[in-house]
Amino acid sequence: IINNRFTFKLLLLLLLISISNNIKPTCGEHAATVTHPLPAAFSDLLPHFLLEPDDVYIVKNKPVTLTCRSTPATQIYFKCNSEWVHQDQHLIERDVDPATGLPVMQVKIDISRQQVEKIFGLEDYWCQCVAWSTTGTQKSQKAYVRIAYLRKNFEEEPLGKEVALDQEVLLRCHPPEGVPAAEVEWQRNEGLIDPKTDPNFFITVDHNLIIKQARLADTGNYTCVAKNIVARRKSSSATVIVYVNGGWSTWATWSACSAICGRGWQKRSRSCTNPTPLNGGTSCEGQSVQKSACTATCPVDGGWSEWSKWSPCGADCTMWRSRECTQPTPSTSGKDCQGLDLQSLNCTSEQCPQNILNASSIQRRRSDSSASGAEDVALYVGIVAVALCLTLLLIVLVLVYRRKKEGLDADVADSSILTTGFQPMGIKPTKPENSHLLTIQPDLTTTTTSYQGTLRSRHEVAGKFSMSNGPLLEPLPNGSHTLHNGKLPSDPNDFMNRLSSQTYFKTLPRDNINTSYGTFNFLGGRLTLPNTGISLLIPPEAIPRGKIYEIYLTIQKKEDMRLPLAGCQTLLSPVVSCGPPGVVLTRPVILTMDHCSDACLENWAIRLKKQSYEGTWEDVLQLGEEVFSEPYYCQLEAETCRVFTEQLGRFALVGESLSMAAAKRLKLLLFAPAYCSTLEYNIRIYCMDDTQDLLKEVMQMERQMGGRLIDEPHVLLFKDSYHNLRLSIHDMPQAHWRSKLLTGYQEIPFYHIWSGSQQTLHCTFTLERQSLSTCDLTCTLCVWQVEGEGQTGMSNTLKSDWRLLAQRLKLDRHMSFFASKASPTSVILDLWETQHFHSGNLNQLAAVMAEIGKQEAMIFLVSDGEC
Repeated sequence: IINNRFTFKLLLLLLLISISNNIKPTCGEHAATVTHPLPAAFSDLLPHFLLEPDDVYIVKNKPVTLTCRSTPATQIYFKCNSEWVHQDQHLIERDVDPATGLPVMQVKIDISRQQVEKIFGLEDYWCQCVAWSTTGTQKSQKAYVRIAYLRKNFEEEPLGKEVALDQEVLLRCHPPEGVPAAEVEWQRNEGLIDPKTDPNFFITVDHNLIIKQARLADTGNYTCVAKNIVARRKSSSATVIVYVNGGWSTWATWSACSAICGRGWQKRSRSCTNPTPLNGGTSCEGQSVQKSACTATCPVDGGWSEWSKWSPCGADCTMWRSRECTQPTPSTSGKDCQGLDLQSLNCTSEQCPQNILNASSIQRRRSDSSASGAEDVALYVGIVAVALCLTLLLIVLVLVYRRKKEGLDADVADSSILTTGFQPMGIKPTKPENSHLLTIQPDLTTTTTSYQGTLRSRHEVAGKFSMSNGPLLEPLPNGSHTLHNGKLPSDPNDFMNRLSSQTYFKTLPRDNINTSYGTFNFLGGRLTLPNTGISLLIPPEAIPRGKIYEIYLTIQKKEDMRLPLAGCQTLLSPVVSCGPPGVVLTRPVILTMDHCSDACLENWAIRLKKQSYEGTWEDVLQLGEEVFSEPYYCQLEAETCRVFTEQLGRFALVGESLSMAAAKRLKLLLFAPAYCSTLEYNIRIYCMDDTQDLLKEVMQMERQMGGRLIDEPHVLLFKDSYHNLRLSIHDMPQAHWRSKLLTGYQEIPFYHIWSGSQQTLHCTFTLERQSLSTCDLTCTLCVWQVEGEGQTGMSNTLKSDWRLLAQRLKLDRHMSFFASKASPTSVILDLWETQHFHSGNLNQLAAVMAEIGKQEAMIFLVSDGEC
């Protein structure tokens, strides 16, 4: 039996060796063969794979490497698409597994793009690893080798949309075909959208983007990005605009009756701010102002009744009578009765109890008065002596004090004092030991404050500064004056810190850019903020003699000073502070500042407001109703107002429109980049109140941003019609430029402009040129106030001339139809826009406007804006 088993095993071993020799590759196949046989201890083990080849992708022309590792194995070879790989293409490495002591064999081959392209399109290119030992063979998994690519064009790109607030938005995206399949991500304004951090976004399985509830912050340019190991593709941007339809606020309370006595009118208003229409949303429909007739009860002055009868003679020998203010009684702010309501009269009746005692009492008083007279004389003499001593002591103290002051400060004789002339001078406050007077030319870039008046530095000054005569005030009576301590504060930062530490001054600006300050005495002087139109004139004798004040002048930021504006009120001037408040002035000082009203007082109720020490704003003056006994007076000129005040503080000019004809002056500024290295080109249009301080602020801000002014500033009258300001761009050369704005225009809400609290309102038009070589731009920019709801015309004044307008536009055959409408001009412009929608040629309409004399159409050209 043993021999039979031995014989059987021997035969089986020979059979396996024969089989393995039959399947061994021939010399033509060049297999990777082992040079050393396996040890006897491992000869009965089948090979198993430690590492099998994986699927790979060929990127561009870079070959890929397939790796196979097996133990124990006498030989390893690759077969690709059922064909053996040549032995020379195998890279063989041998090692021993330290844990098991088994021999480890690793083989690598490289696959090139050309090898795969030979069968590209017929079938997939694959390779398989085969490992052999004395016991048998094992095959690895198939590794597929593919050429990676990503096509350029998206099968479906996202499209721009205009959606209402809180509406759901769906942006579709089907990425380009590619191997491996492209991964998709979304960007908003070049920033990655991550649904994990913002759950309002959701990306579907088929790569679409869903905005669950559109927010204002979701307005922007959305881009679908597809990427794999080969390339990264971006779709064209889809602009999503989230608009807000306007809603009316609640009605304000009725104003007071305009008449003091009799019939008048009162009004109430509401604004389209609940919410304010944004991004092209519809404006509110209906009236914004309601008027109602009212009757004011006339005041009734009081009248006296008849005198009552005299009372009986009293114990003090006096009798009385009275009357009352009841015929009529004063009412509705009527005047009270003038005069006495009670009269007394001495009576000499024999019934008077005092008559009996009068004779004896008179005799006693005569004897007593002779005794007390000597004592009164001595008392009066003592009082007079004490008063003279105190007076002499006070005079001596004053003389000593003045002599000490004269010893501390040198005298500066200023020839300008002779005629109180004031010349502008710039001061360098950071070097008090070397103060100089420098003449500074007006420049919007300067931030140095200007001080006008007589100055004095702390060191001895031997020379005199000659200043030309000024026509502002009458000459002083003396030919020469000595100015003590008339100088700029030595440390401006210390001066501002001391002011800001007090309760009233905590809202003062901490920088010195828009602040001017100096020390003044009875000679007066002037403080000026350069290029702002703001100055403070302190006349001689306005500060009492013997007093020295540190005076400052500064501009408050409007966003920091929220004035309580109601109804149709609007801020017409900058908020200016001068102080410190509470100083004693014997003459009014004159505060000069710009305003932006159209100066038609019949359309305005303009008030001067002053902030109290507690922080509340009070009306101290209404123009046209000045009371000359009050400490305030205002002179309103075309663009400037001059406030005469005997009290320093914080002032602002506020206007309330009495009719829709009231208008504010807006300054329109056009800026563009000074240098441009990209295809995009931005044009910024600022719409701000027509005051010099805002112009200076915008110029400084644009200079920091690298912008430049590409056209002269224009002035636009903005009326209290509750209609928005609309801006559009036209007539660009389509072959070289295109606008990235999806809508036909942009709008600034009426309330944002009328409130006057937002300083730098602007719109940006983003243009894109087709090539970097394009450096010339010619276009038409239109800015106008919309005349009616939804109106897209360009004039808010074409009312009486609508017939002439229809004739010039060749629409006169529809005269009867136009005449039946509430606003014929609006209908005419709507019809013209419909006819010329595709061409968009505004030049024809502009020419017609100019021909019929409507220059306020607010069309101006910007030409040759170099990039």
